[in-house]
Amino acid sequence: KQRMFYKRNTLSSNHIQQLNSIGFIWDHLEHAWNERFDQLCTFKAQHGHCLVFQYEAQYTTLGRWVNNQRESYKKNTLSASRIEQLNSIGFIWAIRDHSSENE
Repeated sequence: KQRMFYKRNTLSSNHIQQLNSIGFIWDHLEHAWNERFDQLCTFKAQHGHCLVFQYEAQYTTLGRWVNNQRESYKKNTLSASRIEQLNSIGFIWAIRDHSSENE
């Protein structure tokens, strides 16, 4: 309910402040995307690249998310800010292009 009231701009600023103080998540989708992005940053720090594959058992979920970002990009449904975030860490948009460059 709090999210609905927030979106309708019917929550008092005091109530919003209280919810913010306990780490209330206003947008689950945005929060989930940011969590996966953080995981990708950690992966890159450990492996030196952003090529996460779905078939790697320990990275199945992250690999699926990475693939979804590529698909959204191809369909032109990924926001400019998300594209910018991914570009900032050296995200590889086209695996085929990348693999042929490195051969």
